Amino acid sequence: MKRLLRLLALLLAGAAGLLVLAGVAGFVYLRASLPQTEGRIALKGLTAPVEVVRDRHGVVRIRAGSLWDLLFAQGFVHAQERLWQMEFQRRVGQGRLSEVLGEATLAQDRFLRTWGFYQAAKSAYERLYPEEKEAVDAYVAGVNAFLASGAPLPPEFALLGFRPESWRGPDVLVWAKMMSFDLSGNWEEELLRHRLLARGVSPERLLELLPPYPEDAPTVLSAEDLRLPLRREEAPSALLPMAPPRFLEASNNWVVAGSRTATGKPFLADDPHLGLQAPSLWFLMALEAPGYRAVGASLPGVPGIVIGRNERIAWGVTNVGADVQDLYLLEEVGTGYRYRGQVLPYRVREEVIRIKGGREERLKVRETVYGPVITDALADPPKTPMALRWVSLDPEDHILMAYLGINRAKNWVEFQEALKLYSAPSQNFVYADIDGNIGYIAPGKFPIRREGHTGMVPVPGNGAWDWQGYRPPETWPMVLNPKEGLLVTANHKVTPKGFPYALTYDWAEPYRAERILELLRAKEKLTLEDMKAIQQDQKSLLFRDFRPVLSLLNPLSERARAWRERLLAWDGTMAPSSEEALVFALWYTELTRLPEKEVGEAHWDEPRYLLKALKEGDKNCDQPETEYPETCLDYAALALERALDRKEALKAKAWGEVHRAAFRHPVLTHTPLRRLSDRQVAFGGDRYTANVGPFDPQSLTMGHGPSYRQIVDLSNPEGSLFVHPMGQSGHLLSPHYADLLPLWARGDYLPMAFSGEGRTLLLEPGR
Repeated sequence: MKRLLRLLALLLAGAAGLLVLAGVAGFVYLRASLPQTEGRIALKGLTAPVEVVRDRHGVVRIRAGSLWDLLFAQGFVHAQERLWQMEFQRRVGQGRLSEVLGEATLAQDRFLRTWGFYQAAKSAYERLYPEEKEAVDAYVAGVNAFLASGAPLPPEFALLGFRPESWRGPDVLVWAKMMSFDLSGNWEEELLRHRLLARGVSPERLLELLPPYPEDAPTVLSAEDLRLPLRREEAPSALLPMAPPRFLEASNNWVVAGSRTATGKPFLADDPHLGLQAPSLWFLMALEAPGYRAVGASLPGVPGIVIGRNERIAWGVTNVGADVQDLYLLEEVGTGYRYRGQVLPYRVREEVIRIKGGREERLKVRETVYGPVITDALADPPKTPMALRWVSLDPEDHILMAYLGINRAKNWVEFQEALKLYSAPSQNFVYADIDGNIGYIAPGKFPIRREGHTGMVPVPGNGAWDWQGYRPPETWPMVLNPKEGLLVTANHKVTPKGFPYALTYDWAEPYRAERILELLRAKEKLTLEDMKAIQQDQKSLLFRDFRPVLSLLNPLSERARAWRERLLAWDGTMAPSSEEALVFALWYTELTRLPEKEVGEAHWDEPRYLLKALKEGDKNCDQPETEYPETCLDYAALALERALDRKEALKAKAWGEVHRAAFRHPVLTHTPLRRLSDRQVAFGGDRYTANVGPFDPQSLTMGHGPSYRQIVDLSNPEGSLFVHPMGQSGHLLSPHYADLLPLWARGDYLPMAFSGEGRTLLLEPGR
């Protein structure tokens, strides 16, 4: 027995030693896969040496002698730091995740293949302008130079057991398509309304459940700004309620003229609210070549700077939410569909989806004159098949040329000219320059629909409701130097009453816009510190609206009575340290359950419907499980009890204890390695605060938020600021994997400057 135990001990010791060696080997491999940041690297494809400087935060500054070499180097550096992210993104766009992840992503691949993102990217690449194609090809050559350099690959490739293929031009364009998809939610709004009508919800009731944008709420532009002949605005049909978008992507930006600042020059601020992830969506860079000098946020996988400034101008973007998607109801006849009095056969596109392990699935995608039949890819499709018409599936797309032009623009005229090529997703572009001008443009391919077709619900696909072209650039909403000296966009309504056409009828609730305007108008002369404070502001105007309800309800217990008094004395700031913020968030979440049985959704986050119900009554307030009919104030009192029960179950004393910004790796989060890859930080706010903090009503986790922040000071451009969460690197062992997260969480920034010292890597032409 002793000999057996001694042998077992030796075996265990040997196994432990092997584990240690394996751990050491793994650590050495991971360290070896970190990018080279100093010295020299010879790369075939460069025409002259390029200098790459990384500062102590990993922010990259590239200086090159030509635009080709600059974008080549940008592709190389993006691949050095974010190759796995770029690989994952292009596989999403291609619908090829199942090749490396298996059956778990098969449904997603079917959906993506049905829409045809990569097919659209290939078509767009073939039609690029020569200069635009050269920029894409330079970037792709830089990515491929990294793949050919022999540098170790990021650990995700080893874990999943494959090597990346060489990059091609459509791989760049497909991520632009995916970003457009991420910011275009009208197809879901149409399906929602179609589903509610099918459930028996009347058109009149839809207007109550999905209230129109308030007539007295702010718009980005005023009638005075536009100087256009305004028409009499007709109310939409009761069949077509105007609802705030239910998808979470949002953003803030604003620009303030020198007449309202302490410096006498404009400030421009921007913080796009997108999905929080590990690594970050953005990569901070300064790019310099003759005729090109831009600094700001870049997207790994895409050339150029998306949000930022150059030596003379600055720009920021938020989502317009323009309706550039329509669903068409198909009348099927045999193996075809009826269109303009004829029966047309479906064009069938076969997609081969390869699945890890060797299996293949052949997917037959039905195409129509409008586009793909996307309801074929839904888990719970409606009875009537629907085809999608969408701007971003058009065969031609020059959005990259637009951004190249923006990066190089020196004034308002050149900025406008560059945006004439812009397609989708339509963005609220705010503008400022060193000469003191401020401006706004909402560019994009806005469909011209026939009268009576608002795009709010699916329409018959019989040819009667086809688009009639796109609005010309001279008709886009825009203004230069508005009289008030400021412009604010927060996904709220862009155009004033009487504007000649509708961009959409789906606008975000005006809370964020109202709060930002309130703060900007509160001071005669604004400073850089004021811009920071507004980006960090978490006072809830939602609470301001719901406070009167609290004062009216009769609490059902002493604890609820005590909490009602605490909330009535509270100022509404959703700070992570606030216990009142926690109780209010839980109470409001319980209130959103009100119409669950009617709408078929657990939570209905429509504040104006809820407010009206609580003040005037609603059929959903009576609880069938009780013996007496409840009023809506009774329901609100019961919701407060449920909220306090939940608070006790959570054992939380502050909002930030349970409301945490979560940054998850798209693959490793599903493995034990999530302890290395994922991050969480306490955060404040809610969906409606300027420093936004939307949360899942079940987990209370925040999966969307300020994905990037910038503040440009046009009196001192090199003193401008930017930051993004997580860090610059996608490598788990890099010191820059998550070093920016604490700065972002506490509201700090980095210098948004062209100048900067650090480690220098020289890229040289190779043979």
